[in-house]
Amino acid sequence: MEAAEELVRRLKCWLEPVVPVRIKGGITNANFLVEHQGKKYFVRIGDDIPVHQVMRFNELAAGRAAAECGLSPQVVYFERGALVFDFIEAKTFAAADVRRPENLFRVLELVKTCHRVMPLHVRGPAVIFWVFHVLRDYAHSLRDAQSRHVSALPRLMQIAERLEDAVGKVEIVYSHNDLLPTNLMDDGKRLWLIDWDYAGFNSPLFDLGNLCSNAEVPPEDELKVLESYFDRAVDADLLRRYHAMKCASLLREAMWSMISEIHSTLDFDYRAYTSEYLSRFERAFRNFQEL
Repeated sequence: MEAAEELVRRLKCWLEPVVPVRIKGGITNANFLVEHQGKKYFVRIGDDIPVHQVMRFNELAAGRAAAECGLSPQVVYFERGALVFDFIEAKTFAAADVRRPENLFRVLELVKTCHRVMPLHVRGPAVIFWVFHVLRDYAHSLRDAQSRHVSALPRLMQIAERLEDAVGKVEIVYSHNDLLPTNLMDDGKRLWLIDWDYAGFNSPLFDLGNLCSNAEVPPEDELKVLESYFDRAVDADLLRRYHAMKCASLLREAMWSMISEIHSTLDFDYRAYTSEYLSRFERAFRNFQEL
C-alpha cells in the first residue's frame, strides 16, 4: 500500500505536495482521497488486470462517457496506473439501500441511461463483456494456478454452458457490468454510478440480474424491475432468460473471487466472499431449475 500512496503523491496533476488518505472498501483497486488547493479528489490506483480482463483504457473511456451522461463525477486526470476524479460527498449504498423501492427504480433509471445514452458518448475501441467467455477464461486461469477450487470446475462449467444456452439470442447495449451496491452513491439530491472497470457491450439482462442479485432484491420487485425496463408484461420466456443470466452473474462474482484469492494483494477476505457468492449462486440455480 505504501507504493500506491507514493504513486498518488507523485502524480503530475498536483501543483503542491499532497497527503493521500486511504478510502477503505475497494476490492479491486486502492482508493484515496486527496485535498489539493481547496478541492477534494478521488484517486483510483490500479494497473491493467489481465486475469480479470480489466483494461484501464476501457475504464477511462467509460468513465469519461459516464461523466458526459451525468452518471459519474468528472475524470480530471489520468496516467498509467492512476485515475483522478472530482470527489463527491455522498453516501455509499449498501444492499438494503438498493432494495428500498424509492431507490431501486432511481437506480434503474441510471442503468437505462447507461444502456441507451452512453453508447453515444464512448470514444475509441470498446470491449464486449460476455459473461460466459469470462467464466471459461476464469476456469482456464484457475486450472493453470492449481486453485483449491479446481475439482468444482467441471460441474460449474457444465452449468454455465446450460445457462448460456438458456439465455439465447440477446439485444446488445452498453453495460456497467459491476452493479455492486457499493458502486452506487446518494448525495442527498441525486444518485451516482461509479467504477467502470468492467464496462462494455452486453445484454441488458446481465446488468438487471447483476443489480438484483447483488442487492438480493425480492422476487416481486425483480418482476417490477423487468416490467419497468422492458415496458411490458414479463412472460415465461423472458423470465427464464433473465434468471439464467442472473445465475451467470452470481457465478461470475464467485469465480472472480476465486481468482482474486490467488492474485490480489489487497487486504480482503476473498475466501469468505467466494463462499458467500457460491451459496447465492447455488440458491439461484435451484430456483432457475424450477422455472
